[in-house]
Amino acid sequence: MVIFEIPLPLMGLNEYTNKQRTHWSKGAKAKKRETKICEMHIKKAMNQGLRLVVPCHLRFTWYCKDKRQDPDNIAFQKKFILDGMVQAKLIPDDGWNQILGFKDCFELDRENPRVVIECY
Repeated sequence: MVIFEIPLPLMGLNEYTNKQRTHWSKGAKAKKRETKICEMHIKKAMNQGLRLVVPCHLRFTWYCKDKRQDPDNIAFQKKFILDGMVQAKLIPDDGWNQILGFKDCFELDRENPRVVIECY
């Protein structure tokens, strides 16, 4: 099993949708920014030895500061993480041949919000 983490918060689905509604370019800019944040943290983990074998299953454990966002809004953030994994060249693509499935778990951690990604 391979484990790495990304600090939260990232942009949730509701915030992203609101940006898309105002103008498509605002949504595109936000997606690019959030993906870049994930890419940066993934590259840091890769520099510390992170390697991944594909295809794989992914388990996301979301350690949230509070319960203000619904779980589906939070889990949307995996879009940025997967795109960041591709941009960092941790995985060649995030399609059917690389990703076998997801599992999302939700916990509270007011002091250290983050998402822990386990690849198996």
